[in-house]
Amino acid sequence: MAGNSSRKGAIRASKKGPSTGTGGKNKKRLTGKGPTPKAEDRPYHAAAKRKKAVAKKSSSKTTTRGAGKVTAGRSDGKEIRPARAPRGDRPRGEIVAGRNAVLEALRESVPATELLVARSIEVDDRVAESLKLALHLGLPIREAHRAEVEGISPNSQGIILAIKPFQYSSFEEIMQRAKYPALVVALDGVTDPRNLGAIIRSAAAFGAAGVIMTERRAASMTASAWKSSAGAAARLPIAQVTNLARTIDAAKKEGLFVVGLDGESEELISTMKIASEAIMIVVGSEGKGLARLTREKCDLVISIPISATTESLNASVATAIALFFVDQARRKG
Repeated sequence: MAGNSSRKGAIRASKKGPSTGTGGKNKKRLTGKGPTPKAEDRPYHAAAKRKKAVAKKSSSKTTTRGAGKVTAGRSDGKEIRPARAPRGDRPRGEIVAGRNAVLEALRESVPATELLVARSIEVDDRVAESLKLALHLGLPIREAHRAEVEGISPNSQGIILAIKPFQYSSFEEIMQRAKYPALVVALDGVTDPRNLGAIIRSAAAFGAAGVIMTERRAASMTASAWKSSAGAAARLPIAQVTNLARTIDAAKKEGLFVVGLDGESEELISTMKIASEAIMIVVGSEGKGLARLTREKCDLVISIPISATTESLNASVATAIALFFVDQARRKG
């Protein structure tokens, strides 16, 4: 048939014929290369990179971040080595984030559990001082990926401080500590932690035996309260109670006169004649003042005279004035 001959020739030409040997030129390719190396010994394997990073970190004696190097030492020239925190654990307790906030908390010696710093952080004066303070305080310092730090607080600026949970006292412990005539401050719904810290500072300054606050709908001892107290929170017992009304009843059984502060009262602080007696001063919340039941429990409700153009006094300012009045009356007596 026409065309068959050329088709058969094409098929025969496509068949592969016999080839000659290599003559031993590829003998080395057949030689065994030994057992397969471990993953950590292969330069491009992830396990090898992790091993290299751990070895580099353990051999490093200084912490380097970006263009700056941070070292810290004692006055005698000896090296200070930071305690190591567990890796990969989320910090427990309250979080203080941001370079200014962390530095202020460390300067005030706010009890902390850990300082968390992002890798490749740019070291400025605030970060350098924070690291040095943490070293001198013996605070564990942990490095973490920036993504981990930002996952905890997006506005952290690469540095986070974890605060210890505050150890509250009880009303009974405060009364055991009190000296006659006792002076105790109770807070009825103060919600601003800065006001709380300022009240604690004033209470410590004027010789109060302790401060009592409610557990619900009130500020607690956060880092902000710690800073506002200027260290007084470490020296003065602070109690949290579930029911302020019952605590007021217990105070009366202990022989304390309960005096409430309320800007709408017609009784002025200058008319108070019991300043030299054992007293519990009760301070209301910033907006609502004393709760109805709390007001009814008070033996006396007084106000601080102010200018008519001013609506009211800040809770911490009113407390400081009342404490000063009591202190002055007792000094004269």
